[in-house]
Amino acid sequence: MNIGRKTSLAWVETIIRNFWECSPSNDLHLVNGEKAWDEPHVAIAAGDDPLFAHIKMMTGAFYWTPQEAFTLAFPDISVSARELRVISYVLPQTLATRTDQRKETSMPSERWARSRFYGEQFNCELRLHLASILTESGFPAVAPERLPGFDYRQSEQFGLASNWSERHTAFVAGLGTFGLSDGLITRWGKAVRFGSVITRMDLPITTRPYNDDHQAWCLWYAKGSCGACVLRCPTGAITTADGHNKTACHRYIREVTTPYATETYRTGATPCGLCQTRIPCESHIPQELAPNE
Repeated sequence: MNIGRKTSLAWVETIIRNFWECSPSNDLHLVNGEKAWDEPHVAIAAGDDPLFAHIKMMTGAFYWTPQEAFTLAFPDISVSARELRVISYVLPQTLATRTDQRKETSMPSERWARSRFYGEQFNCELRLHLASILTESGFPAVAPERLPGFDYRQSEQFGLASNWSERHTAFVAGLGTFGLSDGLITRWGKAVRFGSVITRMDLPITTRPYNDDHQAWCLWYAKGSCGACVLRCPTGAITTADGHNKTACHRYIREVTTPYATETYRTGATPCGLCQTRIPCESHIPQELAPNE
């Protein structure tokens, strides 16, 4: 395989897709052997995109830029932010999982709980697999969410916040914009999960179809309509006045849905996600906001 092929976006997409297709861990562990996720989609951000520095400034000094996360993994490699690329991918929930979740009003469905547990185990393996293949091929790469130092801190402005956000990374890469519930609305909807890998590699940068408007694809913020996610939240953690109350959401997940899923489905993890289904942006951008392409 020549260098030109190795540095192509198609090669990266193939690594991700093949793992999604072939890995036995992409499984809900149901008797029918169905996959945890629908087909993944990929976008690329520049390591020196100014939005990463802006997110750090807004969140706190503890937040990693791509260069900082890369240096933690490869302290002996001198690299500029300009040389780095951030590979961000989205894993959409399956139709079966979304259909089950739509019926629920206070607790996650079994498929949803399984996707949060087994599906995220797969997502962690996918992050590490992609980083390993790239590194072995001569393109040092790291999955920031898998670094030993990844954790959650208190942001003065935002409260509980991690030092690397997969959703914010996906926003920078052009995959989607934030909704009233803080979920990221993508072309494949809001019922998704994300992963990312930083690498020293010359990949084409994805153009953001929404420029820097971080709420462009949310009906509430764009047109003052909808608010369906407000009605879907069983604990009142989403309001049109204040958006997403992270403290109330976190409490409900830790104290209610997690014990329920552990006892009922034996899955553990922290599932809820009711605000991601039975809404106009569940599986696509609302039609009136979708970019013309």
